[in-house]
Amino acid sequence: MTQDKDAPLREDIRLLGRMLGDTVRDQQGEAMFGLIERIRQTSVRFRRDDDRAARQELEGILDALSREQTIQVARAFSYFSHLANIAEDQHHIRRSRAHLIAGSAPREGSLAHALARAFAGGHEASELAAFFDTASISPVLTAHPTEVQRKSILNCETDIARLLDRRDRMVLTPEEREHSEEAMRRAVLILWQTRMLRPAKLSVVDEVANGLSYFDATFLREVPRLYADLEDQLAKRDPALGALELPAFLRVGSWIGGDRDGNPFVTAEVLERALAMQAAAVLGFYLDELHTLGARLSLAGGLVSASDGLLGLAERSPDLSPHRKDEPYRRAISGIYARLAATHRLLLGSEPPRHAVAQAEPYRNAYELSEDLDILHRSLVANGSAALARGRLRLLRRAVRVFGFHLAPIDLRQNSDVHERVVAELLATAQPGTDYRALDEAGRCAVLIAELCTPRLLASPHVRYSDETEGELAIFRAARNAHLRFGEEAITNCIISKTDDVSDLLELALLLKEAGLLRPHEQALDVNIIPLFETIEDLANAPTVMDRLFALPGYMSLLESRGRMQEIMLGYSDSNKDGGFLTSGWSLYKAEIGLVEVFAKHGVHLRLFHGRGGSVGRGGGPSYQAILAQPGGAVQGRIRLTEQGEVIAAKYNNPEVGRRNLEVLVAATLEASLLAERAPAPRAEFLDTMQALSDEAFTAYRGLVYETEGFERYFWESTVISEIAELNIGSRPASRKKGTRIEDLRAIPWVFSWAQCRLMLPGWFGFGAAVKAWRAAHPDDGLARLQAMYKEWSFFATLLSNMDMVLAKSDLAIASRYAGLVKDPALRDAIFGRIRAEWEDTVDALLAITGQKELLDDNPLLKRSIRNRFPYLDPLNHVQVELLRRHRDGHDDARVRLGIHISINGVAAGLRNSG
Repeated sequence: MTQDKDAPLREDIRLLGRMLGDTVRDQQGEAMFGLIERIRQTSVRFRRDDDRAARQELEGILDALSREQTIQVARAFSYFSHLANIAEDQHHIRRSRAHLIAGSAPREGSLAHALARAFAGGHEASELAAFFDTASISPVLTAHPTEVQRKSILNCETDIARLLDRRDRMVLTPEEREHSEEAMRRAVLILWQTRMLRPAKLSVVDEVANGLSYFDATFLREVPRLYADLEDQLAKRDPALGALELPAFLRVGSWIGGDRDGNPFVTAEVLERALAMQAAAVLGFYLDELHTLGARLSLAGGLVSASDGLLGLAERSPDLSPHRKDEPYRRAISGIYARLAATHRLLLGSEPPRHAVAQAEPYRNAYELSEDLDILHRSLVANGSAALARGRLRLLRRAVRVFGFHLAPIDLRQNSDVHERVVAELLATAQPGTDYRALDEAGRCAVLIAELCTPRLLASPHVRYSDETEGELAIFRAARNAHLRFGEEAITNCIISKTDDVSDLLELALLLKEAGLLRPHEQALDVNIIPLFETIEDLANAPTVMDRLFALPGYMSLLESRGRMQEIMLGYSDSNKDGGFLTSGWSLYKAEIGLVEVFAKHGVHLRLFHGRGGSVGRGGGPSYQAILAQPGGAVQGRIRLTEQGEVIAAKYNNPEVGRRNLEVLVAATLEASLLAERAPAPRAEFLDTMQALSDEAFTAYRGLVYETEGFERYFWESTVISEIAELNIGSRPASRKKGTRIEDLRAIPWVFSWAQCRLMLPGWFGFGAAVKAWRAAHPDDGLARLQAMYKEWSFFATLLSNMDMVLAKSDLAIASRYAGLVKDPALRDAIFGRIRAEWEDTVDALLAITGQKELLDDNPLLKRSIRNRFPYLDPLNHVQVELLRRHRDGHDDARVRLGIHISINGVAAGLRNSG
């Protein structure tokens, strides 16, 4: 009999759903519970049959709800989405463990799978170790406003997940099982009684604190464990590698506190606060680990030997307790603790929570701390205690090498227009009569290059500049101070949004010089200057811009100080909003090919930074497939990518899930760098076909979004964009400028809004029109060509896989209810009719190319997930529509707005990658 592998998942969902139902019944009464059940059952009928009777019945129920009933209905279905997510995460952990226990072949995306593929491909363990010597992999946390969950809610969910996990891993007695379920019921009750929404808008400092929670939960412990596992697997394959210790190739970065693009609340003071908060978190972690390590390494001098270096540490320790006189390891650790506590006081101006035994000299940098821990390690290994060196000490040593005293490098980001205005003001003040902004590109570059060659500064302490200029100069000065205080790893990257020419990079270089981060006389640059190419046009021009930049001897001299490594950031979100899903993906792919060629021509190392969002419309989708789908030569062991919004919690709030996602990044980078090079390049006819498809999709998308009269009004009336702008989910404004123009709207709320109304338009629109036009032009072999592309070209296959996912999560019946919010019937019918027709064409095209009978036939796991959760998600959309109708009809009641915001939270949780 075949085992039903998903039975435990369904059992967990039923268990948590029953507990939530019991909680609703106890807290809100039997009548409310019955009402919620009736809504759920009617919604299921509406989804299954899309019949008029079910629609009318559902609308009648919702229309009759009081404000208070509506709030409770929205809360109930929202919390079910949260609980279903917990059950799914636990099931993934359960299946991964079962896979390992059974001794099955390594799973795709795991380190073991990547190494096995590399070994099968003829790579030796020593070769792979050398690969990691030059590798650079970094997920970068951002504070983009699609994380709608409060930290308090995440804490409740963590408790429930822990209790579910305990049930899985342990054989419980009936009494223990009863206690476990009682504890889980308490956790669900706390969840129900915890306020779902924030009463006030998040500050940047709040966002920093939220980001730090993922280091506490996952990164500080799981990153060192990943290194240890990788080192052990390589050493096991080749014992000659000995006690292999790889360099710090995997680091977690952050934008939180440094991303100023469109966020006026990120200031020099905020940056300094973010750096201090990060340092406090990592130093506190080290101190706790040292305290525990000292308690456990109770090795007595008469029973074990110690190296001269270790004895020297013990002698220099301020720990003079007679009880530890013959315990050199403990005394050495007490000394290290005392020095680190002094470092805490020096860097942060405060005492650590647990005091040292006495005063000591602070460490000058993290390297000195690392050296002392290495002395401990070497002494244990040399004196018969190597097993002890492989425990907590090993992980602490690795953590110090990865996280230093700064925890995570904070990237600085600003729009090129701001840099341009600041440089223009500095030049005009220093050289009256200079009108920098009136110059053409060649003239601007000439002025900037001349200034970069001289050590003279433009800014004067005797001049009062505009607030914008003062703020920008203060940021770079704060970055320079951070280097002196926490080390150069604290801030390593400066990103220029909306880069479209060489002068944009030179302007940033000039501002860095003003702060001492670029030193002309030494030809030294202390941070990476990173252009961000975002629009379709800018992506097309990116290779040319970089070719012209590398032709400048002065810039290449600066690049030498960075190891001839240049990072390029690619914008998935804005390119999608600009040109649509298909054209965005194709433009990014072509840009990478062109950049690889330009970098090879100039002998520069390329590192790509992928600005991916959570949703497919913003470059989201499975990271493993996305990395493997990069064109040949685009990865080269170096990759950074953003982790944004609700995706951060989904990936990294649970330590085991977080570890798996970190493994995916490392495994995919390894495979894309060493194995993809052997894969054949896509056929020339595939590239030509893709260009033809892109041209048609671009025309269809632009025709709807930017060229259809009334579309802007349709968007604002048929989605929750206005209400999202009011929701306290981030510090950044939803739009770059006041007004409703699509061009000015940020890509994040643009995509988020389409997800909420279940259309997911940015993730598919234009593909159906493109395929229809292609097949009409090639009636004999058009479909066969597309099918061959799907089978042979990973880029195209990944594109379609991601589209498959968003189409399956969309729902035209529900979307039609949102369309009903549009006041003009003619506008509503015209635009929704076009969207419906394109959706149907896109589904037909996708199924014809992939050979599937239904969406997600090739992804049964996600298909089952949708089947399990959407009957509980759909009611939230219906409630949201009713609340929006009341709100826009003038019922401007606080409870109505609260209900809308709760429903936004629940829909986002149910879709999981909506922003």
